[in-house]
Amino acid sequence: MAQLTLLLPERERLRGAPLPAALAATLARADRAQLEPGASAQLQRHVDNLPNPPPAAALTRLVDTDVDATRPFLWLRADPAYVRPDINGVRLLAIGDTLGVEQTDVDALLPALRPLFGDAGLLLDAPVPGRWYLQLQRGATLPSFAAPDEALGDDLFEHIPAGAEGRRWRSLLSETQVVLHNHPHNAWRQSVGKPPVNSLWFWGGGVLPHAVTWTAPTLYSDDPCLLGLALAGNIQGMPLDQCHGFDDDALVDVRALRDPHRIIGDWLQPALSAAAGKDVCLDFADGAVFRLAASQRWRFWRRPLASLAG
Repeated sequence: MAQLTLLLPERERLRGAPLPAALAATLARADRAQLEPGASAQLQRHVDNLPNPPPAAALTRLVDTDVDATRPFLWLRADPAYVRPDINGVRLLAIGDTLGVEQTDVDALLPALRPLFGDAGLLLDAPVPGRWYLQLQRGATLPSFAAPDEALGDDLFEHIPAGAEGRRWRSLLSETQVVLHNHPHNAWRQSVGKPPVNSLWFWGGGVLPHAVTWTAPTLYSDDPCLLGLALAGNIQGMPLDQCHGFDDDALVDVRALRDPHRIIGDWLQPALSAAAGKDVCLDFADGAVFRLAASQRWRFWRRPLASLAG
């Protein structure tokens, strides 16, 4: 039987949104399990042979270019960033798309940065304005880099690789910041009310994985990393706004949505209402899993669920 799976954020994010009565009753009848929490563990429940952590740069590169151009190399994201000194250090305030980088910014800044990375044996390019990449040879060793979600808002130096392994990257980052600080294009950005692109953020290094297998033939998501993983696994990957119903055997990723009322009202409730005859899996990032099946309608004696967060 076909199964509809919703990838959902931690239940705590939904605490402020009340459950409609029919939904609360349906959820009470579900089989529940508590599995390993975390975004990586959540994804591994639906993708076999997935490296941990996933090689985000190679996967998003696949979305931005193609497999033949991606597979021969190791890729590292080097996204445009905005940092600002404060009393506690240098704070990372924006990365990539959140910085509002456009093609005019890429055209102005990349020519100044490419020689710096070229001297280090690295190729820098930006197939889309918000995602910049460094190309390395397969087999190159990299330190552990923090993902943007881990570093945003924090002191920059708490997330830069330490020790001898990170020395090269700390030096490249420092030289990059000098070039960008002195670039006249950043003065122009500030003059029109935009934050400067005054740093880069290295993260997501790795090579394109082989033999990735999904549990569903269709994915709906706005996460470019997951869409790249869909391409790597030869399944159909589409943006979330193309999910107009719940008739397909599909995995629907709504973890990036911030409004709990929208998650429940626009996705959770319609999915359960439209999924008659299907098995439905609700997979939360905190490890909670609800499995629903048509046969559970006989569990009418169960008390309606008061809250998803409980």
